[in-house]
Amino acid sequence: MACQARVALQCRTALLQVQLNLQDVEIDMQEYIARRRRRRKEQRRRWWSKKWLGPERRRQFGLYDQLMVELRREDTAAFCNFVRMPPGMFDELLARVGPRITKQYTSFRAPLEPGLKLAVTLRHLASGAKFMDMRYSWRVPHNTISIFVREVCQAIIDEYVDEVMPLPTDAAEWQVIADGFKQKWNFPHTLGALDGKHIRCKKPHAGSGSTYFNYKKFFSVLLLGLVDADYKFVWVDIGGRGAAGDAQVWNESDLKDAVYTGKVPIPQPDPLPMDNEDVPYFFIGDDAFALRPNMQKPYTLRGMSREERIFNYRLSRARRVVENAFGILANRFQVLMSTMQHTPGTVRLITTACICLHNLMRIRYPRMQNQLLDREDANHNVINGEWRQGRNMRDCVVVQGPNRDNREGKKQRNLLKHWVNSPAGSVPWQDRMI
Repeated sequence: MACQARVALQCRTALLQVQLNLQDVEIDMQEYIARRRRRRKEQRRRWWSKKWLGPERRRQFGLYDQLMVELRREDTAAFCNFVRMPPGMFDELLARVGPRITKQYTSFRAPLEPGLKLAVTLRHLASGAKFMDMRYSWRVPHNTISIFVREVCQAIIDEYVDEVMPLPTDAAEWQVIADGFKQKWNFPHTLGALDGKHIRCKKPHAGSGSTYFNYKKFFSVLLLGLVDADYKFVWVDIGGRGAAGDAQVWNESDLKDAVYTGKVPIPQPDPLPMDNEDVPYFFIGDDAFALRPNMQKPYTLRGMSREERIFNYRLSRARRVVENAFGILANRFQVLMSTMQHTPGTVRLITTACICLHNLMRIRYPRMQNQLLDREDANHNVINGEWRQGRNMRDCVVVQGPNRDNREGKKQRNLLKHWVNSPAGSVPWQDRMI
């Protein structure tokens, strides 16, 4: 009994000590907060607003009221290069986004013009310039720029994302994408080209460790994009940590789950041209993705036959639209080529806004920046005939693989290999390209 009483006394003593420690911590915190409040009251602002950042100097010397007016009047091409869009597109953007970013006039201080906010944001996206540098030319405080750039990007997304990047919701819409790949790139049944791009950013915070540090040895946020035959983004997943791979982000994405479970219906399998065997519709990607009936990728480079090299060329020819889309996107909005000094959330916001503007420009001005595309002037006529005659098709029936999906994917890839090497699917220039 004496032993139990002694243990109970020790427990009560320890509990009392913990309570006293918590009280000490609370007192220290209250004293710290009180000191902070006293210091803030004692501190006085040196300037309410610096004169060279005031509205009068801004209208007299700022880029928005001076240079942009001159460029619009005298050099439209330079205006387009400055904000990455023609004056007409800028005016449309301002008319639709302006009401979302307009602040209320008060007796406290006149708000910034929505046109100025839009121009500063577009110039940041176009050049990747830091806010501290931009304040000297635009005559706007850097902390103010950091606030309204996020607001403008969010307004662009809210206004345009459903219009310029609608995800297909039925088989007919997916069929339009597949028809585009068949007509432009001679690769049927393709629902889109998939690839990833690392967007550079600063280290998020001290506790992030290596989660944003990728195999290329820099911190990044991963952009995974699905692109149609006309270089427009159909779907994107932005925000994957740099340490993750393309396949990991794809496997965890909502789109893959929706397509594979039938929540987003895709066209039912049907025959390739000049054939009678049903083939599933699929996405195309590089070696990072797993080979499946709904995901096709090239053959491994080791020990390829001539027919496999031709298949790789044909698939890569269709798949490079996503590489070109990334190229156009980064060349138009060079903030994506710099190391963004933003948090991952702001990086996602800016990247999404850039993609919306990219799709908008592809819709409104499809020929702009076409010199960056790998276009081909070739004869796309096909030769009619039974391409299966005389060919050994056993590799479309018996294949080795770790699981059923992998084996079915290999069968489908072999079937496509035979098709692109047959009179029904071949193109006149494919032999000289390998």
